[in-house]
Amino acid sequence: MNTPYITDASYKKITFSTPELQNTEFDTCTFVDCDFTSAYLTSTSFLDCQFIDCNFSSAKINDTAFKAVLFSNCKLLGTPFNACNPFLLEMTFKACNLNLASFYGIKLKNTVFTDCNLEKTDFTNADLSGATLANCNLNQAIFNTTNLEKADFSSAKNLTISPEYNKIKGAKFSKENALGLLTDYKVIIT
Repeated sequence: MNTPYITDASYKKITFSTPELQNTEFDTCTFVDCDFTSAYLTSTSFLDCQFIDCNFSSAKINDTAFKAVLFSNCKLLGTPFNACNPFLLEMTFKACNLNLASFYGIKLKNTVFTDCNLEKTDFTNADLSGATLANCNLNQAIFNTTNLEKADFSSAKNLTISPEYNKIKGAKFSKENALGLLTDYKVIIT
């Protein structure tokens, strides 16, 4: 069976809730205001694609490839990115809701998150070296044995990271969010 290959297509206000996208390759496609809620994207490949104002809540992304993909103003609540295909994984996130998402154990080197909500998002064992988290809300985000070397947290908010359990060499922090590095020590700063 041949894998469907779609290039330079635009989709607007479409609901993808059936297995119709499984094993499909999308190249340089744009998805605007599309609903992927509970969609099966298993073994689907997105290359140089843009998702704008889309909803991915409860989408099944096992072995899904995201290569040079932009998510802008998307709802990605609880999305298990750790289940996607790690080969050539490259994503950019702008103004997205990524609360409860999981990036457990995946390489996110130089990934850019801008104006995103990342509350309770799991970055355990992930490689965020060189990543930028500009103006992102990291309330209760989980960093455990995470590589954060040279990551830029200088404008991030609600940051709590344990320097004992994460690699933070060369990471950038503002004076305000640097206090989040001391949370585990239960010190009182006045």
